[in-house]
Amino acid sequence: MMAHALRILLVEGRSDEDFYNEICGKKGLNINVKVAPPKGLGGGFNNKEGVFNFLPTLLDQLADGRVERLAVVVDADYQSEHGLGYQRTLDRVAGIVGGYGFTPVRRQNIAGTLFKSADGFHDLGLWVMPNNRNDGMLEDWIKSGIAAAEHDLMKDAESATAGLEKPRFKPIHRTKADVATWLAWQAAPGRGLGSVINADLLDLQSAQYTQFAGWLSHVFA
Repeated sequence: MMAHALRILLVEGRSDEDFYNEICGKKGLNINVKVAPPKGLGGGFNNKEGVFNFLPTLLDQLADGRVERLAVVVDADYQSEHGLGYQRTLDRVAGIVGGYGFTPVRRQNIAGTLFKSADGFHDLGLWVMPNNRNDGMLEDWIKSGIAAAEHDLMKDAESATAGLEKPRFKPIHRTKADVATWLAWQAAPGRGLGSVINADLLDLQSAQYTQFAGWLSHVFA
């Protein structure tokens, strides 16, 4: 293994990068883990398809020692709205990594998806937001795990977005609008998704948070 081999968490975009960097910081992983979307690593474009297109490059770098450990976080999106949905997202990644000798494996008490290497590399991780079961996205994960003290404000945000006479966002993005409105009404309005981690807005004892954090630690610690 090269002395300066990277541990990489590949994500879809810049706002995702900020959010997952904050979680890595909470877990003490931010020094060793580089969180980045495809363009931040030399890829062509930032989005889910960009992640799929760039993943083989990182797998090649894993094979030649430039990358030491690797994980991917992407949204499931909604199959009913012409997205892949959870199962097809999982199948897409499994098809890519399978060509490099990685097969799905279960590890006791570890949530998320792990792929075991036939060549002795550390487990490769995949988390399909929100919960590795249902269609959805990061904002669904955030919304379902906010601190109890935030529930009333989130309900007000939901009422506000639902009451718009002519909303400009697509129906599948209502949760994004709910979370953005909720964040806009905080003491420091206008901050990004990463702010929910260190501003006591998220329940860090919730099962969904501890499961995701445990998955991260298994892949990178």
